Amino acid sequence: MRREHLTMPWFPPQFIHARPLGATPPTWPRAVWRPQFRFSVQLVLALALALVLLAPVAVAQDWYDSPMLPRGRFRSGDETLRAFAPVSVATRRSIVKFNVDGATVALGAVVGTNGLVLTKASELKKGKLTCWLATEREVDAEVLRVDDEEDVALVQVHAEGLIPLRWAPGEVSLGQWAITPGIGPTPHAVGIVSALPHKIRPQRAFIGVQLDFSSSVPRIGELTPGLGAERAGLKPGDFVLAVNSLAVTNREEFVETLRDFRAGQTVKLRVRRADQEFDTEVELMPPNSDLVAQSYYPQQRLERLGGQVSQRAEGFEQAVEHDTVLQPWLCGGPLVNLDGEAIGLNIARAGRVTTYALSAQLVKRILKNLSSAPGSTSERGNSR
Repeated sequence: MRREHLTMPWFPPQFIHARPLGATPPTWPRAVWRPQFRFSVQLVLALALALVLLAPVAVAQDWYDSPMLPRGRFRSGDETLRAFAPVSVATRRSIVKFNVDGATVALGAVVGTNGLVLTKASELKKGKLTCWLATEREVDAEVLRVDDEEDVALVQVHAEGLIPLRWAPGEVSLGQWAITPGIGPTPHAVGIVSALPHKIRPQRAFIGVQLDFSSSVPRIGELTPGLGAERAGLKPGDFVLAVNSLAVTNREEFVETLRDFRAGQTVKLRVRRADQEFDTEVELMPPNSDLVAQSYYPQQRLERLGGQVSQRAEGFEQAVEHDTVLQPWLCGGPLVNLDGEAIGLNIARAGRVTTYALSAQLVKRILKNLSSAPGSTSERGNSR
């Protein structure tokens, strides 16, 4: 058979030998090939139409016939978590669970053989602070020092035999497993690293001024009643020259500088009024209740979706983002890799599927600062 016969697989096989050698289909008598070709096209179209009409039925049938994935095999299911049990077994003695007046509030990461533990500071409410160990023993604890900027507390746990965490030597990678172990034999949750360490800006807070947009420099146009600027005695027409000794020369610089401060913090403003300059301290406050309901506090939006975010969920210098679904009380403990090495400290659940962990590098720096800071006790109302 000549090669040209092998290059025409679309042609009806019963006419292969009837084809004149060297001829192309348009040169053939119409009575020989065209009716059969037309029939083949019509048949293909009819079959295609039938498949289209039957496709929904087939899909529906597959949907009902195929068994659903058992709940235990979901990412948060028991079977899935048991697959990561070796990680928990290797790390459980490096983790504690904190209670305040008998209610669990946070996990903690052991960082010293002498019982030093790091955890999330804002979850340690006033009351009697104790913690549970992997040995199922409850012991007393007390807060030593607090890093308010990163929401980390250094706690003294009165127990022996605790094993400090091992920190991962390298950097985290996008898509790697991120495991939240506890004091039990299986982890609390598993997830995936979704963003490399980056700054988490604080939730927006306000001093309560509206700038005069007819001026290129930060000049106060109006004051919002009840907020910090009015309480500090600022007036319309005042010019803001500096924020915490950092000069601001235009509206954009002023707004961006304030963006790095949280509600409850105080900033010192250098102000010019007429021919006089003076300093004043202004407290940043959260937006009014209407703005809270609309956009600024994610807690209310998330609770409607069946979850909660941490009381402090923003304003961190460097955090790893992962998609683990954690309850707020599961923060404060380590985030580890498959080798049981800590890649961060879970610091906040910030969204429905967004949790932040302070990077290992930042946590080690915080620990060094807290360990060397003067004083021994923080005035947080926790007792032994």
